[in-house]
Amino acid sequence: MQFGIFTVSDLTTDPTTGHTPDDAERIAATLTIARHAEEVGLDVFALGEHHNPPFWSSSPTTTLAAIAAATTTLKLSTATTLITTNDPVKIAEDHAMLQYVSGGRNDLMMGRGNTGPVYPWFGKDIRDGIALAVENYALLRQLWDQEVVTWQGRFRTPLRQFTATPRPLDGIAPFVWHGSIRSPEIAEQAAYYGDGFFHNNIFWPPEHTARMVALYRERFEHHGHGPAERAIVGLGGQVFMRPKSQDAIAEFRPYFDNAPVYGHGPSMEEFMRDTPLTVGSPAQVIERTLALRDLVGDYQRQLFLVDHAGLPLRTVLEQIDMLGEVVEQLRPEFEALRAPGVPSDPPTHAARLQARVGVGAASSVTAHLEDAGRIREEVRAGRPWSARSAESTGTSENEGEVAR
Repeated sequence: MQFGIFTVSDLTTDPTTGHTPDDAERIAATLTIARHAEEVGLDVFALGEHHNPPFWSSSPTTTLAAIAAATTTLKLSTATTLITTNDPVKIAEDHAMLQYVSGGRNDLMMGRGNTGPVYPWFGKDIRDGIALAVENYALLRQLWDQEVVTWQGRFRTPLRQFTATPRPLDGIAPFVWHGSIRSPEIAEQAAYYGDGFFHNNIFWPPEHTARMVALYRERFEHHGHGPAERAIVGLGGQVFMRPKSQDAIAEFRPYFDNAPVYGHGPSMEEFMRDTPLTVGSPAQVIERTLALRDLVGDYQRQLFLVDHAGLPLRTVLEQIDMLGEVVEQLRPEFEALRAPGVPSDPPTHAARLQARVGVGAASSVTAHLEDAGRIREEVRAGRPWSARSAESTGTSENEGEVAR
């Protein structure tokens, strides 16, 4: 099972100090958080997309590419790619490019977005949200699956003999999740294509999450992708931990009350009672997370929100340290409970490549990177045309120039 963290990329004042991070500070912190997540053994880092204050992440693939360069095993995902307001051509090309940069460590999560003003900023109408999601995703699939696409729809300029570049790595498109909080149409879309379904699982009662996942599983089987229990499910959640639960509650309360995600509404106690928000000890986090399996069945990805509401970087890194220890206990517990035949992980690029080509198959980008690295080392070593090579053979610089 995959465990990780996701961020909504908010720029929020720390209510205990009055400090408000700027874009530079928050982006630097996010890169640090992702590296730290890999170091403690987490599997996934996911980043949302926003185009309005108080959020900074308007270009998730750019940030994820930087994280890919600084990590080796961490799986990279969007926590939302706005399928409604982004051009499917741009999504296809950006995420294929990220495959090459990351060595196939990326997937993405489609979402409609819940910020109404964003739609007209991109020339769209929020009343077309579902229709946009359906049409744009159908085009995205064609752009990845077909090398030459001719297409016409309601919401964008027609395409004539168009090829999206680069092509998906090894001919395998990134795995797609469809994220939703409340829209059954999105669960249906995920099921129709046999993609993964991710329920945000922050704002709503557990019973609502269970209904949405059950709908997805039922429709997944209906559309012929396999038994319902083998459908690929991910859940979100939020935790704040200290060794003593009373310390966690006291420390997190001002941040909860200040949070742009859900502050200024129900009390923290009400949220802890009615939603999966867990503020307490590591043991409480383990207990409540394991209970999610009873709610939705065996699932494959669990992401936690740990860095919002103005929490300082030091505190976030401490939370990730504790989460790493919690995950060490959660992994074997989840796998011991998993029914036979139910996948432990979502489909990875490596697993899909091996299923197509055979065990031991390596991505083409791996071999090319190794070749490029070897050539670079040869050049650095001075073979065959550097000044150092010329000196070793007694050839003058001018003679070497003539020889070239």
